[in-house]
Amino acid sequence: MYILTTNDDGIDSEGLLLLKQSLATVGEVVVIAPDQNWSAAGHTKTLQKPLRVTQVALADGDLAYSTDGTPSDCVSLGILGILERKPDLVVAGINKGPNLGDDVTYSGTVAAAMEATISGIPAIAVSLADYSEWDFAYAARFTAQLARRMVDDGLGSNILLNVNVPNISEDEIAGIEITRLGKRVYRDVLVKRTDPLGQTYYLISGDVPTGLPLARTDFKAITENKISITPIHLDLTNHRLIKHLQQWNLKISG
Repeated sequence: MYILTTNDDGIDSEGLLLLKQSLATVGEVVVIAPDQNWSAAGHTKTLQKPLRVTQVALADGDLAYSTDGTPSDCVSLGILGILERKPDLVVAGINKGPNLGDDVTYSGTVAAAMEATISGIPAIAVSLADYSEWDFAYAARFTAQLARRMVDDGLGSNILLNVNVPNISEDEIAGIEITRLGKRVYRDVLVKRTDPLGQTYYLISGDVPTGLPLARTDFKAITENKISITPIHLDLTNHRLIKHLQQWNLKISG
């Protein structure tokens, strides 16, 4: 197994380091990660603009690649030729904070996994569900276990698993649940300020989002101290609406 690991918190994140170390028990691991934080960057891809890639040493002395590109760029760089061969699996994380429900549309972590899936490579996006303190050790070990099972299961190219792990000790984990995406409740506010030059600027801020604890959702699983594993695919079609729209009998003219 040749595993590409990346994140959106940056090359120096402890979550990335522990993930890399745990995945080394599954296969050969290479790291390509951003040189800065790209949280909430979504699926941003750099086109027609130079991307810089530098080889750096991680905290454990292993070499890795750092780039000024986005998490999605990290995966593209690896697949398109930076690496000696195409990876068999892409694992993004471990993210500082959950990626539940609607979060997946914002998450740079999930976007990196999506980029792999677009290229026909199975992927895992893993997040630690806490906003202020993070102990990545168990989440890293669990992700390695999950990756090993994916290997044993044959690694279908369209697999994308969004994993959220409660930030509690292993003996407090209440179970593992296969979930659907839940509904986030965001409490964003727009803050208007003035800089020292008298110019107006704005900040999008707000309290930590909550969510609706609906049955079988990722959000409910986390509230019950369970690991949530949500299989995601890239077909965004609202299939239930197709027949209704066909009944509009739209015409080219008139």
